[in-house]
Parts: sequence; structure tokens; C-alpha cells
Amino acid sequence: MLDIGTKAPDFTLQDQNGQPRSLSDFLGQKVVLYFYSKDMTAGCTKQACGFAELYPHFLEKGAVVIGVSKDTAASHKKFEEKYGLPFILLADPEKEVLQAYDVWKEKMMYGKSTVGVVRTTYLIDEQGVIVKAFGKVKAAENPQQMLEAL
Repeated sequence: MLDIGTKAPDFTLQDQNGQPRSLSDFLGQKVVLYFYSKDMTAGCTKQACGFAELYPHFLEKGAVVIGVSKDTAASHKKFEEKYGLPFILLADPEKEVLQAYDVWKEKMMYGKSTVGVVRTTYLIDEQGVIVKAFGKVKAAENPQQMLEAL
């Protein structure tokens, strides 16, 4: 995980509508940047729907929510449409941002060693500095946890 107090690495990735989005586009706003494994999977869907349900509260607190996975923009679009997700999903099939944020790691899954996304969420302040970092988060609890962190 990246250290609290460090500048969040800037990036540009495609969103679910195929539009380029950069972290620096959100300077002046708080950003909840969460990394997840895969669209349409049970845990990731719980997490995304939790953020969707609480999204008005994030906006009230001046924060945007951005989800990042290695899925494609087209996959994100289907995920957004199926579950009515009101926030930005970014596609990182090259895993550049996943690696820059130190979330692409070796992990144990069902007793086997595998490489993938360790579910991690960062809270980034208006100046682009990481102010909170949560690793190995529980999908269902993370949205409320992040709202409380604001």
C-alpha cells in the first residue's frame, strides 16, 4: 500500500463510457479511490452497490467515488448499467495504475497462491494527497467505512 501523506500518483484511464479520466481532473475534491478485482463478481458487486447506495452522502461531503479494476471499459459499462452505478469506473487492463498504487500482488485464494488485486481503498484530499489507506477491505463494509472516514 502507498503511504499516508504521499502524493497520489496521477493517471489517465478510460471510464465506462470510453472517455479519458485523470486523477488530476478531481483536484479540489476529495476522492474515494477503490480498487477491486472484477466486475459482476459477488464481493465486487456488493462493494459497488454499497457505494451506489451511499453515493448521495459522499457527494454531500464533497467527495467523488472512483472504482478501478483490470476490466475493460465495455465490461464496466455493463456493470454500471446492470446495477445502476452512479460513479466512475476506470479500466486498467494494462495494470499500470494497479501496480502504481501497489494493489496488484500475490495473494492466497481458496488455499492457492495467485496474483491479483488486493481490495484496497484510498481517500485522497483536495490537493491530491493520500490521507487514508485501507488494505484488504471487506467488500460489504468498505462503503460505510469510507463514508465514516470522510
